[in-house]
Amino acid sequence: MVGASLALALADSGLSILLIEGTAPESSAQPSFDDRTTALGNASRRIFQALGVWPTIAPHAAAISTIHVSDAGRFGFARLRAQEQGIEAFGFVVTNRVIGAALWGKLAGLRSLTLRVPARTEAVQMTTEGVRLTVVSAGAHEEFTARLVVAADGAHSSVRAAAGIGADVEDYDQVAIAANVVADRAQDGTAYERFTPSGPLAVLPLYDGSYGVVWTAKPDAAAALLGLGDEEFLRDLQQRFGWRAGRFVRVGRRASYPLKLSRATTTVATRTVLIGNAAQALHPVGGQGFNLGLRDAAILAELIANADGDVGSPALLAQFSQWRSIDRSGVVRFTDGLVKLFGDTRPGIGTLRNLGLLLFDLTPPAKSALARVSTGFGGRTPRLARGLAARESLS
Repeated sequence: MVGASLALALADSGLSILLIEGTAPESSAQPSFDDRTTALGNASRRIFQALGVWPTIAPHAAAISTIHVSDAGRFGFARLRAQEQGIEAFGFVVTNRVIGAALWGKLAGLRSLTLRVPARTEAVQMTTEGVRLTVVSAGAHEEFTARLVVAADGAHSSVRAAAGIGADVEDYDQVAIAANVVADRAQDGTAYERFTPSGPLAVLPLYDGSYGVVWTAKPDAAAALLGLGDEEFLRDLQQRFGWRAGRFVRVGRRASYPLKLSRATTTVATRTVLIGNAAQALHPVGGQGFNLGLRDAAILAELIANADGDVGSPALLAQFSQWRSIDRSGVVRFTDGLVKLFGDTRPGIGTLRNLGLLLFDLTPPAKSALARVSTGFGGRTPRLARGLAARESLS
């Protein structure tokens, strides 16, 4: 979804763009078209508005009017209300299926775009003069040359490897189970983040009144949960989460994925730039990963669209790295810190943690600061996130 957003942001740049996508949109294996949920921050909503896809997404988006954070088995909790912060919502929860369909619907009509899907890059060679790619699609090999290659191909990026960029990977020893559930009363716009001994449990509102669940557990426990029947799974979920959302009565198809923190050692190399999960793949706690990747795409689109000359020049890539460094490092520290803070089982830490939650609940300035997290952790705000076109007007 990050790569598709970048291609769409560059639609009016006057450049020729090749988009290589490994999985066809209609395939059940396409991660941009599954039922996992994404929490879009307000900056991401504005980016999608500027790209012209928000009107398609909005009818299927659930506004987050309240955030409720709690620590399982302890007294601490905190609540944030959008109305108290003077905003419509903290963000919007949407399934990947909806976001992917909106992006692909817009991309399909772009004359500036050459699309190869399903396809893969068999070879990528970067030199100071340019990039040469060998692309395999429908059994045929094609050769392309470009001034810049953008890796938006995930945490196991083949383009990153071809550029000689390494990645630091930390295994959280956790698995996320994602499912949609129905309760006996409709959601009221509250997003729940409940920290449990095995990891965070998020219960997020969906537009049809149901909830999207992201349940983090140790690998063995996750395997056992995935093996349960629907009634047993709902029983265990109810026991772990509580009754704040009512009684859970139905669950959809369950999916799972291992959780690791992956950080590329650098986001740029010779005529190469990394965005999204290729640059940093995060724990889902706090719902920051896609929003961070979308800001990567928005900043890169702004630099490319306004470039005076070579879009793959060292100067342009250095500017991208500089503009994104504060936001990137801030989000990584925030999400990694949450996982480790609430996973700390040392004596006394739980009590201090819960006192901190209660203090936070009574401190308006702290709530206001957290409410601004969805716009980024500092650095340059993309033009698209301000509702402007990526390319500056000449007038």
